[in-house]
Amino acid sequence: MSKTVLITGGAGFIGSHLCAALLAKGDRVFCVDNLFTGSKKNIEGLLSDKNFKFLEHDIINPLFLEDAKLDQIYNLACPASPVHYQFNAIRTIKANTIGVINMLGLAKKHNARILQASTSEIYGDPLEHPQRESYRGNVNTIGPRACYDEGKRVAETLFFDYHRKHGLEIRVARIFNTYGPKMAADDGRVVSNFIVQALKNEPLEIYGDGSQTRSFCFVSDLVSALVKLMEAEDFTGPVNLGNPGEFTVKELADKVLASAGSKSKIVHKPLPADDPTKRRPDITLAKQKLGWEPKIKLDEGLQKTIEYFKKEVNRI
Repeated sequence: MSKTVLITGGAGFIGSHLCAALLAKGDRVFCVDNLFTGSKKNIEGLLSDKNFKFLEHDIINPLFLEDAKLDQIYNLACPASPVHYQFNAIRTIKANTIGVINMLGLAKKHNARILQASTSEIYGDPLEHPQRESYRGNVNTIGPRACYDEGKRVAETLFFDYHRKHGLEIRVARIFNTYGPKMAADDGRVVSNFIVQALKNEPLEIYGDGSQTRSFCFVSDLVSALVKLMEAEDFTGPVNLGNPGEFTVKELADKVLASAGSKSKIVHKPLPADDPTKRRPDITLAKQKLGWEPKIKLDEGLQKTIEYFKKEVNRI
């Protein structure tokens, strides 16, 4: 049965893929985005669909949707890369507090189920490895990343308080590093940085010695997990969504160079403050509750992403 769904951050990297996936299953989709990091280019192929409507709006301001009864809300609205979320740290915090309260209020008004796109960053620089949902994190509350890390932690708190106080149906996804087509070339995340640098035969910039580890989930896998979580009954989360394959940043750089056939050299830069040394999800809960695990291996996903960026190279 088709549903009416609102997606905040819907013109962003993950959001645009989610919009397309829900339209493909017959849902009516309202895409909300302030276009700070999102782009109309990401959704241009959807604009002609009669079941799709784009609203340029910042969730820091109240949203009144009077012409539809919402069944579900996916709250993805927040800059997700350090370059962007640190650009205006106060607005990032507002998106994760005032914006989240506005979306929870909208869900309450419509009696809609609402999903929060939380993040692995709530674990900070983890002392537990791999990270399970029961781990409470190791976050610097006053560092340059805190606007995002602590903002997302507060957002989870707000979701569970609305659930307890108002009986709101909530879902909380802790998303680990995700990559794929429609990533912004300038978003500052390691996969897009390396691919763009490799395609332009510029030096690949590794922060620190490259021994820090990350886990990389292809966007189609992540979107399928979000939909499964939203549709799951009697399960709020939080649940880790990511690929448990673990690679050092240096290994990632080598894979990108090989896949892109690039002659770029590797250079090292100082490690940013509070950069986590390890990041890998324990996805046992996602397997048990959602019957989900990622299918796309890193080599395959990188090739798909590189092919996308090859087409975009003139825009970079």
